[in-house]
Amino acid sequence: MEHWLWIILAALFFECKGEDKVIQEQGDVIAAEGDTVTLNCKYEATSTYATYLFWYKQEVNNFPKYVLRRDSTGAAENAQEFPKDRFDAKINKKEKSVPLKIQKLQLSDSAVYYCAVRPTVTGNTKTLYKNLWSKDNRILHNIH
Repeated sequence: MEHWLWIILAALFFECKGEDKVIQEQGDVIAAEGDTVTLNCKYEATSTYATYLFWYKQEVNNFPKYVLRRDSTGAAENAQEFPKDRFDAKINKKEKSVPLKIQKLQLSDSAVYYCAVRPTVTGNTKTLYKNLWSKDNRILHNIH
């Protein structure tokens, strides 16, 4: 019996003076257990040194969980419960994107997935939190 799963992908906007942000335009995605899905995330960053991009997973009635971080400098890190053989992302500097690839989908992968960029310019943290919870944050992906 095939189990269908859903994943919602939303973009977190962490904006600062340089207007660093993520942009997500992909619609709903439908997938079955065992499939591979790629969740797209484009970013705009003003830093000439490094850009820090993150993916988070949020299950119903729970806080977002850190999945992975990718830096434009080449550094990469995955949280222990999200192994790189199933959850991976590579920064495409030319396209300014950091798609999340989830392989061997499991029913437990059903969740809201967030892409975020960390500002590299010092700014007002109150503004960052305001932007994090602003009405401008849209739900962008839904995988069933």
